[in-house]
Amino acid sequence: MIDTNKTTAAIVARCQELFDDLEFGSAREWKEAGPNRRVVAYMPIYVPRELIHAAGMLPLGILGGGENLEVIHGDAYYQSYICRIPRSTLELGVTGRLDFVDGFLFPSICDVIRNLSGIWKLLFPKVYVRYFDVPQNFDDEIGGRYYVQELTELREGLERLGGVRVTDEALRASTALYNENRRLIRELYAVRAEAPWLAPTSEVYLLLRAGMVLPVEEHSQLLRDYLAAVRAAPRPRRDNCRVVLNGVFCEQPPLNLIKAIEMSGCYVVDDDFTLVNRWLLDDVPLAGDPLRNLASAFLHRSAETSAKYQPDEAKKGKFLVDSVRSNGAEGVIFAAPSFCDPALLDRPMLESALDRVDVPHIGFKYAENSAQMQPVREQAGTFADSIKLWSAP
Repeated sequence: MIDTNKTTAAIVARCQELFDDLEFGSAREWKEAGPNRRVVAYMPIYVPRELIHAAGMLPLGILGGGENLEVIHGDAYYQSYICRIPRSTLELGVTGRLDFVDGFLFPSICDVIRNLSGIWKLLFPKVYVRYFDVPQNFDDEIGGRYYVQELTELREGLERLGGVRVTDEALRASTALYNENRRLIRELYAVRAEAPWLAPTSEVYLLLRAGMVLPVEEHSQLLRDYLAAVRAAPRPRRDNCRVVLNGVFCEQPPLNLIKAIEMSGCYVVDDDFTLVNRWLLDDVPLAGDPLRNLASAFLHRSAETSAKYQPDEAKKGKFLVDSVRSNGAEGVIFAAPSFCDPALLDRPMLESALDRVDVPHIGFKYAENSAQMQPVREQAGTFADSIKLWSAP
């Protein structure tokens, strides 16, 4: 049931509290609330959280330490010329902030995250650790069979960890819950694209981050409450430029960076934040083999990002161009973490795709602990002004 008495401010405050909590108090409380509960952490991009949930465990998204964590120990394990997220994640681990985590999945993002899975095994040998690979071939008989096997091995690993059997019935029930969660997030994104002044991206982002630490049932209720609250309390509309934000799929930007872009005169109408929430584009079928259904959804109905292989060069950038068109965007802001190979290697190809259809774009880099936002605000503001001045018919 939707709580119509909850205000937008109260919901956002709750999400901000979860965002700021580097001790993961809500996940700790969930684990302590019942016997034999397990928490399985995962790094950004995509993991099949349905499997973790079906095993009776809490999926916990770890997206680095953010801007409020001082990295001291983590720097000892990685060189300085890579992104910050592995170092801050290790800092969370070695300082005991993740000492309640029973398992950790490292999805296929890049070589840095692959190596982080090995370091985690060495440092925390009692934790169930798995590098979760995904297919690069999208044929059902090749990539599909491979992915079903990966899912099968993950299910078996979770069964050993929890001492439970993950049945097909439980997996279907969990899939239904995540289908509903994805539908609500699609609704949230549709509301923002249609009227971005009602749902500022800084608030949408905090709602998505809450989904990384809360049980899916609780997060879905939070989304319902927020959607009801923003529709019940209109906000003033500004003459802002509509943009798509791209490249923020792994190491997350500081919240102040998102606010700086908004304050510069931009409405963000689409983005690639926390893609685990939105990787699958529509409902996963519940009838039939649940693992095959998850595999098919990944192969044929999942978001395109720099961390996902696109075998057809002619289609490179089509997903981004389609987002610009379907969301009525006037330009694209490329924001990528410093040293993020997938994002920075893809950017020239994505820029070429935008150039072919005359979509203006601008780019800059950041780190999760970036502090100086005035240059970002000035660049984004100049970009928005140029679109308003020179792109008008």
